[in-house]
Amino acid sequence: MPLLALKIDVDTYRGTLQGVPKLVDILRRNKAGATFLFSLGPDHTGRAIKRAFRPGFMKKVSRTSVVSHYGLTTLMYGTLLPGPNIGRRCAEILRGVRDSNFECGIHCWDHVKWQDGVVEADAAWTRKEMELATAAFEKVYGEAARCHGAAGWQMNIHALRQTQALGFTWASDCRGTHPFVPVWNAEIIACPQIPTTLPTLDELIGIGDITADNVDQHLLKLTANPPINGHVFTLHAELEGMKLAPVFERLLTGWREQGYTLCNVGDIRATLDIARLPRCEISMGEIPGRSGTLLCQGEEFLADYKKAA
Repeated sequence: MPLLALKIDVDTYRGTLQGVPKLVDILRRNKAGATFLFSLGPDHTGRAIKRAFRPGFMKKVSRTSVVSHYGLTTLMYGTLLPGPNIGRRCAEILRGVRDSNFECGIHCWDHVKWQDGVVEADAAWTRKEMELATAAFEKVYGEAARCHGAAGWQMNIHALRQTQALGFTWASDCRGTHPFVPVWNAEIIACPQIPTTLPTLDELIGIGDITADNVDQHLLKLTANPPINGHVFTLHAELEGMKLAPVFERLLTGWREQGYTLCNVGDIRATLDIARLPRCEISMGEIPGRSGTLLCQGEEFLADYKKAA
């Protein structure tokens, strides 16, 4: 059966407190696996206001109703209100996710700081942010993290090197079409990337005639023909774990009917022969429906890698 991995990005304190438990319940009822990637430090969502000056950002906000999904209190964290420390306040919830047999990994330390700052950051800044996240993960779980999925699909070369140095078994830091070994300006990073292959709900809703009532049908058309290495769908605790939960349940039903095994990202990693993975260039690019640039899978250097092996 083809695999479809559910990658859950948890960005905020509210999403952790309310969205994560609801998603755990939905997944258990539907007998679906998933990977939860946690923001482990302070919730500074309010500081994202400076993104209003980015091309396309306000248009996206108007389409996806940010206030209704995130809540007014969350949008004041880090400005008018102090940002709650997610890893410390929600440790029991995080451990409960693991104890419910879901894969857990690192999203970031400070979501807004990472998403808005990492692309231009130097090695010291990047290393500090990742060390804070890995230390917080170990404090919560009593063991080292084994996987990483970058906030906002934002990375730099120093962060990619850290995925290798920290011994992660896989990372999902980019958008793309299939698993690969990343290459940044001719430098090979020895941590395989398993990219998000499908558009997210917030990238689709409000585009053309797509609404929350029919977005599941649009996505199901995209998954009708399974790729050889399966799909990775990224969802958010603040969206599918709250107001868009009914959409997510319809997707789970549709994907089961299409014959997919709903799994975690590590399950896809377990099917891969890393030595035979293609090496692909990785760089910043644009994705329809999302403002700004993000890390994208690019040209494949070994297109005939299976025959070569």
